[in-house]
Formats: sequence, C-alpha cells, structure tokens
Amino acid sequence: MNVDDHMEQSRWVQSVVTQYEGPLLRYAAQVTGDIERARDVVQEVFLRLCRQPRSQVEDHLAPWLYTVCRNLAFDVRRKESRMRSITAEHTADQPSREPDQAGIVEQRDIAQHVLRLVEGLTENQREVVRLKFQDGLSYREISRITELSVSNVGYLIHTAIRRLRDQLAGEAAV
Repeated sequence: MNVDDHMEQSRWVQSVVTQYEGPLLRYAAQVTGDIERARDVVQEVFLRLCRQPRSQVEDHLAPWLYTVCRNLAFDVRRKESRMRSITAEHTADQPSREPDQAGIVEQRDIAQHVLRLVEGLTENQREVVRLKFQDGLSYREISRITELSVSNVGYLIHTAIRRLRDQLAGEAAV
C-alpha cells in the first residue's frame, strides 16, 4: 500500500468512526449493560475494520459494523455472565446538550417512559426495535446483523409496536 492509498484508507476509517461510533456505542451498551465494556467493544470493531480491505466491507458497511459489534458485545456479556441491560435511568443520567427548556424535559420524560415500555418487550423485539428506530437500519440490515429472516424482523417490529401502542393507549384511557 503506497502513501496515498494509506492516507485514503485512513480518511475513510476516520469518516466511518465519526458516523458510526455513537450509534455502535449505544448498541453495544444496550447489549453489555455497561458503557465501559461497550467502549472496549466498539474500539475492537474499529480495529477490525482497519484490518479489512475497504473493498470487502464498503458495500455492506453498516451491517458489517453492527454484526461485528453484536458478536463482540454478546461475547463480552457471556464472559461476564451478566444478563442485565441498560435501563432508561442509565440513559437519563447522561447530560443533555440541549438548552434546559420545559419542552425538552417533557420530551425526555416521554422518551424515558417509552424506553421503560421497550424494556418490557422480549429480548429479540428490543434488539430489532432499537436497531430500526435508534440506529435507522433497514429490515435487511437488521436481518444480516441478527441472523433472523427479513420477514421475522418485520414481524418482531410489528408486534412490538402494536404492544407498545396498546400499552400507551391503555394508559391514556386511565
């Protein structure tokens, strides 16, 4: 690899880190239940990316990153024998970068409530809902990451949303 190729590879990896570090960190933290372990997982994901030829991962970058992240995070979770997941309270402890306004506080309260309801879903439902709505991945990308069929991903998301909608509607009626 000549100097120009090396520089181009370096710029590409940096752009990938900039785009995916936050979402992968959030995802790994949800799987491991620990932000420090999640940071280690994400660091390892990017180290592995550096070892991959760009041409072998570029056309399916997001699924590749999330699959590697998922596998490493589950390995960490298994090794640690921890089965707890990150809760809405952990998320709420993160300082907001937005100005402190009543509307923002209300939105955060609603988001925390929805996250608590999401915690009541099955593990598979939680994972596919987070990948879809927090990370913006397609059903096909989620399918590659979780090794579930695309139709199963769709079914899990559909039933999870229906359950959440029913719970929220039941609360509004009270």
